[in-house]
Amino acid sequence: MMAIATFAAGCFWGVELTFSKIPGVLSTQVGYMGGHVDSPSYEQVCTGETYHAEVVQVEFDPEQVAYEALLTTFWQCHNPTTKNRQGPDVGTQYRSAIFYHDESQRVLAEQSDLS
Repeated sequence: MMAIATFAAGCFWGVELTFSKIPGVLSTQVGYMGGHVDSPSYEQVCTGETYHAEVVQVEFDPEQVAYEALLTTFWQCHNPTTKNRQGPDVGTQYRSAIFYHDESQRVLAEQSDLS
């Protein structure tokens, strides 16, 4: 059985590459999540007015890689203490967020941290 995890950790291209290299990750897909406009364009998201975050959706095999390992990668691949910024990228779309897909992910995400 496959599972889905979704993370916002700055510009999605670098984040996608990081997650795609993890054994047990079957596929990755970039997009926008967490805003209030259906199917926003890149230009709309860049205004900051839709309040979407750039995200990477990770399809993974939980028998090969645990969700907790993905959370560890999330915390290690960016600096969540810089609000709405990762390196040279600035804007609300670059904020740090974990979008959970079930109750188990919610609990594990809330228990996870930078350590």
